Amino acid sequence: MAAHSEDQLLTVEQAADRLGTGVRFPRRLIAERRIRFVRVGRHVRIPVSALDEFVAAGTVQPMHTEA
Repeated sequence: MAAHSEDQLLTVEQAADRLGTGVRFPRRLIAERRIRFVRVGRHVRIPVSALDEFVAAGTVQPMHTEA
């Protein structure tokens, strides 16, 4: 696991771009406390590791079917 102190902080816009979504989606995740974030004064930043954790938590493994 990466050290959080060295984790790159992204703006909401950068996080949305990285997720391939509009800015409303990461803003909603923050408002609903579904993703870790950092307040820097009045600004909100999202650690890259938080995005990675969010994506990993939503990853669905394929089913293996026997043919």
